[in-house]
Amino acid sequence: MSIDASTGQRDGQDGTDSAGPDLSSREIRLVARPTGEPGPENFELVRTTVPAPGPGQILVRNTWLSVDPYMRGRMDDRKSYIAPFRIGAALDGGAVGEVVASEAESVPVGATVSHFLGWREYAVLDAAAATVVDTGIAPAEAYLGVLGLTGLTAYVALTDTATVRPGDVVFVSAAAGAVGSVAGQFARKLGASRVVGSAGGPQKARRLVAEFGYDAAIDYRAGSVAAQLATAAPDGIDVYFDNVGGDHLAAALGALHVGGRVALVGAISGYNATAPVPGPANLALAVSKRLSLRGMLVTDHLDRFAEYLPLAASWLADGSLRTVSTVREGIEAAPGAFLEMLRGGNVGKMLVRLADGPS
Repeated sequence: MSIDASTGQRDGQDGTDSAGPDLSSREIRLVARPTGEPGPENFELVRTTVPAPGPGQILVRNTWLSVDPYMRGRMDDRKSYIAPFRIGAALDGGAVGEVVASEAESVPVGATVSHFLGWREYAVLDAAAATVVDTGIAPAEAYLGVLGLTGLTAYVALTDTATVRPGDVVFVSAAAGAVGSVAGQFARKLGASRVVGSAGGPQKARRLVAEFGYDAAIDYRAGSVAAQLATAAPDGIDVYFDNVGGDHLAAALGALHVGGRVALVGAISGYNATAPVPGPANLALAVSKRLSLRGMLVTDHLDRFAEYLPLAASWLADGSLRTVSTVREGIEAAPGAFLEMLRGGNVGKMLVRLADGPS
């Protein structure tokens, strides 16, 4: 079966298969593993052909791609919780798009789906690996952010990993990023009395307070994180949401009350390190303060979507949950968007728009 690139429909006026070229699509491949900070030379834009879907499969025209910090770890050839990217193969990651051909009754042509074969313009995948999303309650791209793994990460980290209790003081690092910008708002909804965020640069720090409901903001580029945290939370903190590691984790350990909780969600400060990153010099405080430091992977909590989605959708609808995105245009912009995100160039979710689609 061949597919018309503009419509996604089968060739042949009678609905039967006909001979013809497969669909042309562009994708981003990893061509070399980086040492330290990655650069444009690690990526390649390639035009390829996409076959028609087989039984139980769908063909998706991707409209939005997600780029996320965890992808940096997948560029290294080392064992982890998720397989590394393969050299010479297309990268993958979160995407949403429109189904333009289907060989699966469960997912019809025209449906908008989220899936994990991003970094390409078209994707063929098993229908079971896609989730039909409701663009009537939120734009399609929201399912890569606040209504996707990003939002679920923030929600589970604060309701389960490091549970926020009424009256708590909460500190969030990388607070202007995709996860952090909603984590502070969730902490407030869960009863936090004060929420402090850290971000890079005065403009981002101002936005934490003006747009995302933080009570105080730390500009980590302006001086000692520990000193600024002592000013922003002079009576200490109860919960730390860690996206960064490094000096932020050390500062939080010093500020946490006895019995404090830490959700270890990310450690972006060390993602480009070329040697083992030392732990905080004050880690012994975890003993004397009887702290709980707990790592979390959102993929362990996918069953919580049923609980989370209605809540988040209702908060979006009533305006009590604010989100922003940083958007770059075209598949060719994906590597640059990824590198920009690693350097802190985004506010909210970093997205790449490939084409207009349902919203």
